[in-house]
Amino acid sequence: MSKANFELRTLSFIDSLQPQLAQYMAKDNRVYDPEEYDSALFIEIAPAMEIHEMIDIALKSTSCRLGTVVTERVFGLMEVHHKDQGEVREAGHAILEATGLTEGDRAEVKVMCNKIIRSIEQDHSIMFTGLSRGNMVLAGESVFIMEVTPAAYLSAACNEALKAADVKLIDVKPYGASGRLIMSGEESQIDSAAEAANKLIANLNQMKETGGNQLG
Repeated sequence: MSKANFELRTLSFIDSLQPQLAQYMAKDNRVYDPEEYDSALFIEIAPAMEIHEMIDIALKSTSCRLGTVVTERVFGLMEVHHKDQGEVREAGHAILEATGLTEGDRAEVKVMCNKIIRSIEQDHSIMFTGLSRGNMVLAGESVFIMEVTPAAYLSAACNEALKAADVKLIDVKPYGASGRLIMSGEESQIDSAAEAANKLIANLNQMKETGGNQLG
């Protein structure tokens, strides 16, 4: 397979899935549920159906389990996970080696929306709760909203935010033309979550520019 066959939009490694994200992924899962604190690898490419070649490489090369698979009209997303970080890193290495790509070939992260709504009103909170799969947004809380492209980077940004602050995950959609993340909580905690998410994205872009890598 040559580089020209597809565009590597996202390659995103997560060292330890935080409980809320792992539970959310299980609810949106298409194949095999991750466990809390598993390591995970997200890869998004275009055109969509080429993702099946990536899945095949990862599963044949490692003991990783396949989680979410999304094939839309243009973009294809895969996620694999394992308790052993080494297995997940090896899945990424195997895909890069088989395709002749490097981590530097992944796309830059572009932030399309990055805002905090402070002390939201009750009607607004009810609307956000309607998007949630478990957590409720309460009047007076603050809400962090982030939208990025490529979408799959939001999984790592979400995970870092959950590590950094005591906040509630309301919605995360790491696939499609752009990804969307919504969190709620006390104002100071939301500020910390937003700072962590933005720092993660800035670090990913810096690594792309300088030739750094996530897989080690």
